[in-house]
Amino acid sequence: MADEESIARPRETRLWATPPLREYSLALHGGAGGRIEELSTERRESFEAGLRRAYLAGRVVLEDGGSALDAVCATVEQLEDDPLFNAGRGAALAADGSVEHDAAVMDDDGRAGAIAVSRHAKNPVRLARAVLENSSHVLLVDPARDLATGWDLEVREQEYFITEARKVQLERIHALRLAAPRHGTVGAVARDRDGRIAVATSTGGMAAQSTGRVGDSPVIGAGTYARGDSLAVSCTGEGEAFIRGVVSYDIAARMRYLRAPLADAVRDTVLAELTAKDASGGLVAVAPDGTVVVAHNSPTMFAAFEGQDGVVLLT
Repeated sequence: MADEESIARPRETRLWATPPLREYSLALHGGAGGRIEELSTERRESFEAGLRRAYLAGRVVLEDGGSALDAVCATVEQLEDDPLFNAGRGAALAADGSVEHDAAVMDDDGRAGAIAVSRHAKNPVRLARAVLENSSHVLLVDPARDLATGWDLEVREQEYFITEARKVQLERIHALRLAAPRHGTVGAVARDRDGRIAVATSTGGMAAQSTGRVGDSPVIGAGTYARGDSLAVSCTGEGEAFIRGVVSYDIAARMRYLRAPLADAVRDTVLAELTAKDASGGLVAVAPDGTVVVAHNSPTMFAAFEGQDGVVLLT
C-alpha cells in the first residue's frame, strides 16, 4: 500500500462557487485528503448515498423554515451516524485503539460551543451544541459521561464507535509503520430563510494519533468559524496546519479588511496558509448573501452542495 501521506500532497486548488439559488443555502463536506486505503473498497455509491442523506437532512430543516444552526447540526449528525465517515461511529482510532471525538458549532452572533477528546456522546455535534446552549463556556475537554446524560444526550460505550475497518487501519499503521493519515472530518455550513448563517464540524481526528491530541475542528477560528458580516466555514485536512494558520478566521479577515469576495478570500488563504506550507485540506463556506464556496487542494474531498442542475456530490 502506498504511504497515505505521500498521495495527499497539496496541489492546485480546486474551487466551486455557486450564487444563491434559493432563499437558503447548504453545503457539507465529509473529509479531504487521500482516500483511506482500508475504506477505498467500499463502493463510491455508498459514500455518495451518505453525503446525499446528510444533505437532504439539512435541506428539510431549511425548507421547513428551521434555523441554520438546526440545519448544520442535523446534517452533521447524519454523517456521525454513518460509519464510512471519520466522525461519531466509524471515527479514526487513536494509537491506543480508543476513539476521541472533537466537534464545534458556531452561529453568526458569535455564540460557539466545542468539545475535545469526547469519549461518550453518541453524537459529538449535539454535545458541542449543548455547551453553546447550556453553559457559559466555549470549549470543554474530555467532557464527563454524566455531563452528556445530564443534558439528555445519548451516550454509548466505546465499542459502538469502533468499526472493523478502523481496527484494520490501525493495525496496518502500527505493523507497517505507515505515516498516519492526517485527514478526515465532517462539517456543514448553512444560511437560513432569515439570512442567519451557522457552521458545525465533527471529527475523530487522525488515525493512530497520540491520546489526547486535539486538532483544528474544535478550535474556533482554525477549523470552525462563523461571523455575521463575513461567512460560516468548516475545514478539513491537516489539523495542525489549520491551527497554525488560523485558517477559518484568516478567510473572514480577508473579507472584512480587504473587502475580498468569499471565493477570492478562500483561494488566497488556501494558497498562503496551506499550499505554500506543504499542507493539504479543504473547506466549505457560505456568505451572508447565500453564496457557497467549496474548495480543496488535496487529491480528493467528499462534499455536497447545490448547483444549477441539482445536488452536486464530490467523491
